[in-house]
Amino acid sequence: MTQAPTPTADTVRRLVRSLLKEGGGDGTGGPDVRPVTEDREHTWWIGGRHVLRLAPDREASVRRRRELRLRDLVRPHVPVAVPTSVAHGDWAPGLAYTLDTRVTGGTADEHDVSAVGEDDLAGLLGGLRAVPARQAEALGVPRTAPRSLEALRRMAVHAAERLAAADEFDAARLHQLTPASAAQLAAQPGTAVLTHHGLTGAHVVVSADGRVRGILDWTAAALGDPAEDIAGLAVAVGSPAAVRAATLAGYGARPCLRGLWLARCDTVIRLTDRLEGRTGGSLPLLRTQLRRAWEPILLERVTDLPEDEPEP
Repeated sequence: MTQAPTPTADTVRRLVRSLLKEGGGDGTGGPDVRPVTEDREHTWWIGGRHVLRLAPDREASVRRRRELRLRDLVRPHVPVAVPTSVAHGDWAPGLAYTLDTRVTGGTADEHDVSAVGEDDLAGLLGGLRAVPARQAEALGVPRTAPRSLEALRRMAVHAAERLAAADEFDAARLHQLTPASAAQLAAQPGTAVLTHHGLTGAHVVVSADGRVRGILDWTAAALGDPAEDIAGLAVAVGSPAAVRAATLAGYGARPCLRGLWLARCDTVIRLTDRLEGRTGGSLPLLRTQLRRAWEPILLERVTDLPEDEPEP
């Protein structure tokens, strides 16, 4: 397999110079370019108005090209901004790029979401449910099977014990999710919808007043379990805000609680993997995500949910 080139400032500047009619912001005859973060060498700020996203391999290129069409499909259905591409093509043989307009605002890791922002998130979840599945599938959006909450629960129980030994977490908190509860919260047949499937604090653009202004990076989108997006929001903005938004979007107790416990188990496992050296990532951010997912909510206990509970 051919090694993909590593993008440099000169590589990026040469590419965007031919795409944008901008003067050199840094005095070198090209626009001001810089990586979004030090560890994301394939995503670059271009001046103050654009962001360049470079696919690192051919698989990512397929997702990037599909994302261009998917964003056009999603945009009319959601009340928040979806990035718009002003140029796209290949930055190296077989490797795609897209140059997008920048969605202004901070991230959910920087700003809390207000009550009005929760309405924005409800509109996002409701809008995704309204996207015709056939149209998304025609674009190549894959279908994904729901995860087993019981299998995830067992992994999280073991991880929680190791976190407790490291004085990072009270393992008894996971006892709320029993095997019987996990079985009650299994995904119901026929509930698959279009999901973003990659909601994180970095992908939720939030303004200083707490409004949700946009949702970034649609490359992981899938037709599947709506609880995955509820779980993503629980990690990004906290469980109370995520569950309130899902409820406003018309989701019942089962998908809300399923999303809550997916998030809680995931965050316990991720922090354990990071502490034990199996994965990278920011420890402070992982601890923050754990705290957000475990924020208490009113709908906390798994009660006897009717088997015929209607789902939207």
